[in-house]
Amino acid sequence: MKKVSLTKFISSLILYFIAIFLISCQNKPKTLVQESIPFVHMEADIMQITQGYRDGSFTIAQVVQSYLDRIEELDRNGPCLNSILQVNPDALAIAEALDKEMAGGIIRGPLHGIPVVLKDNIDTHDKMATTAGSRALKDSYPMKDSYIAQKLREAGAIIIGKANLSEWANFRGELSTSGWSGLGGQTLNPYNLSRNPCGSSSGSAVAVAANLCVLAIGTETNGSIVCPSHANGIVGIKPTVGLLSRSGIIPISFTQDTPGPMARTVRDAAICLGVLTGVDSLDLKTLENQGKVYSDYTQFLKEDGIKGTRIGIYMDALKANYKVDSLFYKAVHFLESQGATIIEVEKITESRVEQYSFDVMLFEYKDGLNKYFQSLGPDAPIKSLKELIAFNKSDTAEMRYFNQLYLEMAEQKEELTSAKYLEMLAGMQTGSREKGIDRVMNEHQLDAIIAPTGSPAWITDLINGDSFQLGSSSPAAMAGYPNITVPMGYIDGLPVGISFFGRAWNEPVLLGIAYAYESGSKHRESPLFDKKINP
Repeated sequence: MKKVSLTKFISSLILYFIAIFLISCQNKPKTLVQESIPFVHMEADIMQITQGYRDGSFTIAQVVQSYLDRIEELDRNGPCLNSILQVNPDALAIAEALDKEMAGGIIRGPLHGIPVVLKDNIDTHDKMATTAGSRALKDSYPMKDSYIAQKLREAGAIIIGKANLSEWANFRGELSTSGWSGLGGQTLNPYNLSRNPCGSSSGSAVAVAANLCVLAIGTETNGSIVCPSHANGIVGIKPTVGLLSRSGIIPISFTQDTPGPMARTVRDAAICLGVLTGVDSLDLKTLENQGKVYSDYTQFLKEDGIKGTRIGIYMDALKANYKVDSLFYKAVHFLESQGATIIEVEKITESRVEQYSFDVMLFEYKDGLNKYFQSLGPDAPIKSLKELIAFNKSDTAEMRYFNQLYLEMAEQKEELTSAKYLEMLAGMQTGSREKGIDRVMNEHQLDAIIAPTGSPAWITDLINGDSFQLGSSSPAAMAGYPNITVPMGYIDGLPVGISFFGRAWNEPVLLGIAYAYESGSKHRESPLFDKKINP
């Protein structure tokens, strides 16, 4: 009898301590920032960290270790942000090697010793897999670095990890939830853990926002850099397609895909952008950038970058959320106070252009994925789109929340030589460029077009999927033109961004305006990891 009672007592005691542990985990995010040892490099930018290396305040190895510790504290434990899929096991060894180079007077470039995270659809030839968040690619190790990874390493950056993402860059199927992948689970928004980080570069944005790295690289086909940047209170640059190479990046659309920098400041994003540019023989789009790019975009960052500009308001992005509109018109008033002339722009593209874009993506998705799988060599875990579809059907964890309709639709498409594809491609490009952004900017002699990037983050819902209320990414995305989002303010503690977009290769003008806006408004605030369902 006593034996049974003792067993029950021990079981009850164990359950009690488990309950206490769970309660403490649930309550921890509210006070985590206050209770933890203050992070030495909180909100640190490239210049501050570089200066610290120069004056001996800290070593590269110490900085990298501090970011790895913070990933462990916030991403693996604490609020469990779940933004990092993999940590680079060689990060510290690379940091120590860069310390030795610096001690010997060797500085590789402007990112020497800067911790960077890559979205996990960007190839790295190291001990980290490149997965697109898919369980099908969990053991896929590319045969070489992507062009972007190579450029980062040449500039001295340390790739400390790969970021979670909306699986297959959010182009797998219906009712998807941004920030969820079969391999990594759900990424959380650090401003409110119940809310969505947007996608598909979800982990990249969260890692930057939560100070888990200095910079991150995302990719965008339509909204996948600017939306998560906006929802997580950071700066994101979606460059002109062809400014940065896409070779070694798991593709969706040859016409619309591009990588881009994500940072806490416009200056850091501009520094990173210059590092990544170049002509890559493996990406024909980059052949178009010769004479149109710069290795240093910081030269265009001026406090008076707004003065004398003509800026159009993209009116189609308004009247969906009065709270967003209120913030946006405060931004418009600020732009006017700094010397901008504001012009209202009604419609940029016709609705059929978006349908053309969707069909073009399906055609190019099939072609691009099959070529990417082939690039992985004979040991590739998946060798074709058809094999991927079959794998997903056999894996219940992959198909738990949403289907793979877009993969299946892509598999049915013809080759890129088909008349139907070429007709839709021409219709999309003409409708979004000559009859779209270029037409509007010529008619009104505009330097840039502005719009709210989106609405405040919605509550994550794995059953019903995303709840987009508004977005302004499509005109620039379909045209392949540049788009920069900068923090515009907060609604009930949730960040909202403002987008600056315009003509092809017009990054210098857009950066000048975005930098001046950021300098005068200073909206960036670090997140507090709030756990409340209703902020």
